Amino acid sequence: MNIAVIGLSHKTAPVEVREKLSIPETQMESVMAQLLSYPHIEEVAILSTCNRLEIYIVSHETEQGVAEVRQFLCDYAKLPMHHLRHHLFILLHQDSVMHLMRVAAGLDSLVLGEGQILAQVKNTQKIGQQYKGIGSILNRLFKQALTAGKRVRTETSIGTGAVSISSAAVELAQMKVQNLAAYRVAILGAGKMSRLLVQHLISKGATQISVLNRSTRRAEELAKQFPDANLELHPLSEMLSVISASDLVFTSTASTEPLLNKAKLESCLEPHRALMLFDISVPRNVDADVNELENVDAFNVDDLKAVVAQNQESRRQMALEAEVLLEEEVEGFDLWWRSLETVPTISCLRDKMETIRAQELEKALSRLGSEFAERHQEVIEALTRGIVNKILHDPMVQLRAQQDIEARRKAMQSLQMLFNLEQVSPNANT
Repeated sequence: MNIAVIGLSHKTAPVEVREKLSIPETQMESVMAQLLSYPHIEEVAILSTCNRLEIYIVSHETEQGVAEVRQFLCDYAKLPMHHLRHHLFILLHQDSVMHLMRVAAGLDSLVLGEGQILAQVKNTQKIGQQYKGIGSILNRLFKQALTAGKRVRTETSIGTGAVSISSAAVELAQMKVQNLAAYRVAILGAGKMSRLLVQHLISKGATQISVLNRSTRRAEELAKQFPDANLELHPLSEMLSVISASDLVFTSTASTEPLLNKAKLESCLEPHRALMLFDISVPRNVDADVNELENVDAFNVDDLKAVVAQNQESRRQMALEAEVLLEEEVEGFDLWWRSLETVPTISCLRDKMETIRAQELEKALSRLGSEFAERHQEVIEALTRGIVNKILHDPMVQLRAQQDIEARRKAMQSLQMLFNLEQVSPNANT
């Protein structure tokens, strides 16, 4: 059994490819069910964000499992294999473990040390459990990765002042217009990214901010978090009229189709009206054809790289410190993984002890008579189970904790011989 991750990210694919492979949460159940239906995939977890799609699998036949995921991605994105292959990365076992640790720690993000990714990894684990994709192996891996991500942020300063995608977008806007207070700003969407947009816009001096969202309630909840900002709230149906009165527009919605395109902007903008669009959504909320308009400048998540680069250097040394912590977490997972080979022997020994216990208990109860047996069976049952568990506890703990592979295998062979257990291959669970 092995772990593998197949995916693409801002490092390997442009936004026009990433948006074709963005899997919304509403589709996660059906997508995971489809992946689990493939013969070589035992467990699956899907991490889908604006900058990456990563599918983690556990498979007895790794090569076939990876091939099944690659074909799924081609079918989902409606892209030929020869086109998609150039953008995919495939990491196996140890490399996939380290990769998830780095992702959770924010070391693989567009914005080094980004904090939002940790919550996204946690949500991936939650969804995987909810839809029965994650079993014992991926559950342990994600748990270890979350611990790693928290350690890095607690024991290093990499998250201090680390910009998010939202703050990078605001910094880019400030680079373009200098004084944000003089500009009217509209934000499409009222989710987490939009909340961060409002937060960073206010910190940079913006005072004229409108928020548009399909759900008025969600927009009101966002506004309550900034009681002194006097945010203007509008339904998304008023989008074009609000944009026509704005100078800067940020888009961050979950729409799978562009909300803005050349035709819509032409219909609402006055001739020679200047407008800047900052689209931090994947799939994109702004169609690429808006760049054909003379006075409209549009930026997407891939345009943020230059801004991010200016903020990265100061945190690179912290990233080196974080890598040391991640090595410890990878080692911790590896120790657990290697201990899995003890499971068949432990299960076999426990089954044999349970068979003996049940047989001897039955004999004893028959000698005690039916009246006594019925009255005290639960107590005697618990007593015998407790004795077996206590006898087995220390040997099982020591066997799992043995770090030397050869020593552990010799110990298992001794157990198999001494207790006349069925011979189990040391690689049965790995």
